[in-house]
Amino acid sequence: MDHERRFPAHRRARVRAPELIGKGGWLNTGGKDLKLADFRGRILILDFWTFCCINCLHVLDELRELEEKHRDTVVIVGVHSPKFVHEADHQAVVDAVERYGVEHPVLDDPELTTWKQYAVRAWPTLVVIDPEGYVVAQHAGEGHAHALAELVAELEAEHEAKGTLRRGDGPYVPPEPVATHLRFPGKALVLESGHLLVSDTTRHQLVELQPDGETVVRRIGSGERGLADGPADQARFSEPQGLCALPDGRVVVADTVSHALRVWDPATGETATVAGTGAQWMQGSPTRGQAREVALSSPWDVAWWQGKVWIAMAGVHQLWTYDPETGTVEAAAGTTNEGLVDGPAAEAWFAQPSGLAATPDRLWVADSETSALRWVDPDGTVRTAVGTGLFDFGHRDGAADQALLQHPLGVTALPDGSVAVCDTYNHALRRFDPASGEVTTVATDLREPSDAVLVGEDIVVVESARHRLTRLRLPEEALKVEAVAHRTRREATTVAPGTLSLEVVFRAPAGQKLDERYGPSTRLLVSSTPPELLTAGAGTGTDLSRELMLNPEVTEGVLHVSAMAASCDDDPDNEYPACHVHQQDWGVPVKVEAGGAARLPLILAGLDA
Repeated sequence: MDHERRFPAHRRARVRAPELIGKGGWLNTGGKDLKLADFRGRILILDFWTFCCINCLHVLDELRELEEKHRDTVVIVGVHSPKFVHEADHQAVVDAVERYGVEHPVLDDPELTTWKQYAVRAWPTLVVIDPEGYVVAQHAGEGHAHALAELVAELEAEHEAKGTLRRGDGPYVPPEPVATHLRFPGKALVLESGHLLVSDTTRHQLVELQPDGETVVRRIGSGERGLADGPADQARFSEPQGLCALPDGRVVVADTVSHALRVWDPATGETATVAGTGAQWMQGSPTRGQAREVALSSPWDVAWWQGKVWIAMAGVHQLWTYDPETGTVEAAAGTTNEGLVDGPAAEAWFAQPSGLAATPDRLWVADSETSALRWVDPDGTVRTAVGTGLFDFGHRDGAADQALLQHPLGVTALPDGSVAVCDTYNHALRRFDPASGEVTTVATDLREPSDAVLVGEDIVVVESARHRLTRLRLPEEALKVEAVAHRTRREATTVAPGTLSLEVVFRAPAGQKLDERYGPSTRLLVSSTPPELLTAGAGTGTDLSRELMLNPEVTEGVLHVSAMAASCDDDPDNEYPACHVHQQDWGVPVKVEAGGAARLPLILAGLDA
């Protein structure tokens, strides 16, 4: 496809932006309700996100520098558009805004009103609105920070010259800070001393507590976001999560937003970086090598298993390993495609693996976006105990093949061979017994539990949204809970039977071009659930458009589309121009009906012509 010819760089379409409407109201504005007119004269970037989505969290971090550099001309507004039922809870959105350090206004849109008005199809999606109130660009997925910076500079110059740019302070009003010992803690670990170590995620620290789980012994980390080694008062973390002990007593820390593994030594108090470059892994990057030379992507949990540290690499839907003996890392399971596919490690699909627990014969995995409990056998085979895919979730006990979870983040091996699951968005602790194949509920009324550890005969749960550890005695009798089942809130796209023209819209940003000197710079992967939905068109190719053939006997399903495009700076004097990777995964629920659409456009970057 000739992208340059289809989308000439000098032409920029303008579409009047719809109003911003959300039943949940506004956050980070000091109680003020905002309208589109309040942003007139400013460059407005709408960030459509949902707080379960790791790609959305990546984009929040990508936008921080742009937000700071152009604070007097650019306003970023997060439009929170829920996938899970729990994410439509207003207090949960309030919590997430604080948890992830969102320092701009957020519109809570639980009914997806503004999402539909802007015809958004994917999390995350960025929409740029010029100072006169027109939509001028749309980007889905990650990797667009450079393109946005170029567009913002162009819009600043254009509207400064026209007299339509209004500089000044934005509408952001920070919330009042709250004093608690912990703030949205993530994971916990019992140290050899019997003390508890907790990742205090939002405060960018580790906290050592006495066995009571309340008395603070010491804090590790300065509390400033960053990546810095050294003693406790100088080390810096960025939203740390998972913790696991090495055989020598040192602790490995999944430093999630630093995209790094750190090691903390309880004896000396020192923190050192052992894996990751500090940059985020992107498609085409190495997947094995010396640990400090290979990029990682949002490591969320870690576990010691089979003589290595296993890493739940939430950012790329894989499991990796770190070998302290050789100082190397490598991808161990997963293809980077998001979904639920079992089988040999190299062919399995995960979806934001976020919790790990090791037993001699299994590595248990809390696979959050598929609301699934899975495991890896010692031979590398990946299997699923509970969960069916990306779009079905709920709270249902009973036989594992019928049971439902909702975005679990933690899993804990129990002495009897069963496992406890922190069923995060159901605010519950669940239990799966491999011997009986049954799922039960152990405890409810926990607030976003994200991890649990065994302490004697008790289980200590990290209640992340209550900012505390909660000690429970494991009951002998399961709780009776009314069963509920949900599907994602997105409406299905109605498509016509027969041939469906899939087009991923990509326009190389201003000042860039597709560089195909060394081969194709685009990639498109298509699959479906159920697989029978597609009779032709599935698989991988390099063209961003494809003819799909829909099975007339399958009336509904999900199209899984993964697209990548690499564009490079268009500078003829530079033999080695900087290149930028843009990538996004879509899961598009579809209904096949006569009279439906024959074309499915998905915007990676640009506007649909």
